[in-house]
Amino acid sequence: MKNAVLFCLMICTLMGCKKYPSTGNNTPDDYNKRPTPIANKTEIKRPKNIILMIGDGMGLTQITAGMYANKNKLNLEEFKSIGLHKSYAYDNLITDSAAGATAFASGVKTYNGAVGVDPDTVAVKTILEEAEEYGLATGLVATSSIVHATPASFIAHAKKRKMYESIALDFLKTEIDFFVGGGKKYFDAREDGRDLLQELKSMGYMVNTYFDKDFRTINPISSKNFAYLTANAEPLPQRQGRSYLTSAVKKAPKFLKEHSDKGFFLMIEGSQIDWGGHANDSDYIITELIEFDKAIGDILDFAKKDGETLVIVTADHETGGFAINPGSTMDKIEPGFTSDYHTGVMIPVFAYGPSAEQFRGIYENTAIYDKMRAAFGFDQSSN
Repeated sequence: MKNAVLFCLMICTLMGCKKYPSTGNNTPDDYNKRPTPIANKTEIKRPKNIILMIGDGMGLTQITAGMYANKNKLNLEEFKSIGLHKSYAYDNLITDSAAGATAFASGVKTYNGAVGVDPDTVAVKTILEEAEEYGLATGLVATSSIVHATPASFIAHAKKRKMYESIALDFLKTEIDFFVGGGKKYFDAREDGRDLLQELKSMGYMVNTYFDKDFRTINPISSKNFAYLTANAEPLPQRQGRSYLTSAVKKAPKFLKEHSDKGFFLMIEGSQIDWGGHANDSDYIITELIEFDKAIGDILDFAKKDGETLVIVTADHETGGFAINPGSTMDKIEPGFTSDYHTGVMIPVFAYGPSAEQFRGIYENTAIYDKMRAAFGFDQSSN
């Protein structure tokens, strides 16, 4: 017996074993004090630019259906850093776009319908506003009106998401450099009689409102800020002729890069994936998803060439409780829906470029703001 004990001690000594005192839960007392692995000490490369792409209402089934309908291929498949976020709102397991986007934009959980304010209706600074303060160029592109909940949450502060005219006013308070979306009437046919489009022009903006003009023929001048109002109210669905998204996402990053040598922040929303879910219309969802994925491909092309751009793709929530039912094929999806509203499932997050690995894992939706801010290297004490 004595020889056996001596043998064990010899083996332990040779292997560098350490005897930990018992803590009652099989965890060494100094477990959290162990040296950090060398690999984790490698300096993280920061992006100069961040492009956040939000497919409103885009859950995993929406992505899957779009992939099958697009010959079993999406640009999203190129992403290697993938995570999940918890989408719930401050006081509701089911979030809406306003609370969801405010979480991304400002890092706070808030109530449904809140745009850029906390649960006490106090305005919270957004990542777009912070980017402006740091001298970065900024932009918003949406296939909804530009004052709709998601884009609004990055630039405006309102107690209720439908305060569209109030939200439009906030576009004059932050010097956003590039924005594209519908909602012209909230700028120039207002109850207060103000013409915000003329005011933007007087501030040096190049303003376009040619609804029937192909965006490919419009050339923003990088020395001026740019605004393009694509519809009087809400833009048409893609299947009914709306075509500006892919042109806008090709021009926006190039414009913003030329606009500031310090970098840029750009948010792009595929807004109407959500509307297809509300309508329980599988074809509507799929056509919007495929168009959004084409935009993702264009942004990835830019990021690969640029080398300094972090691309994040996610959604605020899933809409419709969308399912792909038995009997479905690659050519024809047999859809099912559990709701005409949002659901509470976790939402995928895809990232590419410098700091992309920080978006792996499972985390709160507010962490997307924290991770973007950390990637930019913004001073944490300034928020």
